[in-house]
Amino acid sequence: MKKRIALVAIAAAAIGMLTSCSAIKKFLNTELQDEDYIVGQLYADEYVKETPLKIERRKPDAGGGSQGSSRTGLELTDKDNKALYAAIDKWYGTPYKYGGCSTSGVDCSCFVGNIYKTVYGVTLKRSANDIQQDMSKMVGRKELKEGDVVFFTNSNGKVSHVGIYLKNDLFVHSSTSNGVIISSLDNSYWKQHFYKGGRHKAVKTKY
Repeated sequence: MKKRIALVAIAAAAIGMLTSCSAIKKFLNTELQDEDYIVGQLYADEYVKETPLKIERRKPDAGGGSQGSSRTGLELTDKDNKALYAAIDKWYGTPYKYGGCSTSGVDCSCFVGNIYKTVYGVTLKRSANDIQQDMSKMVGRKELKEGDVVFFTNSNGKVSHVGIYLKNDLFVHSSTSNGVIISSLDNSYWKQHFYKGGRHKAVKTKY
């Protein structure tokens, strides 16, 4: 019992998430090993409440100019990777589920992994933090290109969330509050918690 109480105290100090009685009760009742639970909370996606972007759809011109992706509404040009947007369309609107990896519920890393496998034929590691190891180089926000993985830290300072950069400071990801949506890097939360972009050697872009 003393050992159990000590573990609770250490966990609370380490991740700052077990300050309420309900949280402590949840910790004590977890079926996971103590260390697995602590590590999982350190790298878990934070709940981020945000209003989905309203993307205005434009009618294609008579000459067959740009037209929006069927689900996202973003205007596409000849420079955009149509296969990327087609893959996103299949997941767009899927609800968020921590540990989920299907169209009935998906977390951020599984979503990014599935898109990369479908579009680029690349298998990424499963966790947001570990995906960094698969990148050929890390880049800053101003250097981002279509297809780059964008990494975000949580309040614990750990890389815990990922998405895929599109264009115009927009990225697609599995949001904890809205599922698979497009968000802006100018959103106050994402702007503050943006860490770096990651570029894989297999990803080619015309931008």
